Amino acid sequence: MSQRVVITEVGPRDGLQNEQRIVPLADKVDLVNQLAQIGFQEIEASAFVSPKWIPQLADAKELFSSITRQPSVQYSALVPNQQGLERAIAAKVDKIAVFTAASETFCQQNINTSIAGSIERFAPVIEAAGHAEIPVRGYVSCAVRCPYDGPTHPDQVRRVISALMDLGPIEIDLGDTIGAASPEDMEPLLSAVDGLCPRDRIVMHLHDTQGRAIEVARRCLELGVRRFDAAIAGLGGCPYAPGSPGNVATEAIAELCEEVGFEHGLDLVALEQTSCWVQDRMIKGRQS
Repeated sequence: MSQRVVITEVGPRDGLQNEQRIVPLADKVDLVNQLAQIGFQEIEASAFVSPKWIPQLADAKELFSSITRQPSVQYSALVPNQQGLERAIAAKVDKIAVFTAASETFCQQNINTSIAGSIERFAPVIEAAGHAEIPVRGYVSCAVRCPYDGPTHPDQVRRVISALMDLGPIEIDLGDTIGAASPEDMEPLLSAVDGLCPRDRIVMHLHDTQGRAIEVARRCLELGVRRFDAAIAGLGGCPYAPGSPGNVATEAIAELCEEVGFEHGLDLVALEQTSCWVQDRMIKGRQS
């Protein structure tokens, strides 16, 4: 197992999509450009979704045309369907993410289809991305618990992952969408994935609803996970998951890595400066 942890910064997408106000494009561009100087290998910058559903990210095209791209950074975006993929390709996105869930009710609430329907919908997207040589990430929401259906059985997570991987090469990202996970949940979850995807290739997407995300991340590290999503200053949450106010903070994951002796490649001074900027410009801005 590698002693290096890869942190994907999802604040500009999963963070800002849950803001009640529309963050100005100039601030989004500034945020992505600051993040690109910190050392991230990947920044999930926006999503090519219908502005009817996520108006906060309606300016994805403008964002990708305005940022100053760094050659060392992969700029990714969420896409819901073939139309979203076409828009992402036109915007020269480096990587796309599709999203399903291990919960039938959440899948219906989030993307208006069943789990099987979501897999069917993503098949041509993943195929087309492959032809365009664009790597794909697959989010599996509610990997531990669903706000509607309750606990998620690990075998269900395995079935969803298997169906996704049957579509082609895909990075698997497991979401604790409502921040309900405990450290004890991680071993059965990861054991269920064994044989499908190496643990050090799995990405964990944690929310800090109950203040336990770092405990969970620590246990994940002990069990061989080496990839995490995180959001600067703990921005974010899911608009379709009541009670999920924020992602685990990037600063907290980086501090955990420092504590247990894992490399992460981030400039901690720059990370703290950008976190303060976010708190001042975006979090305090909620009150204005």
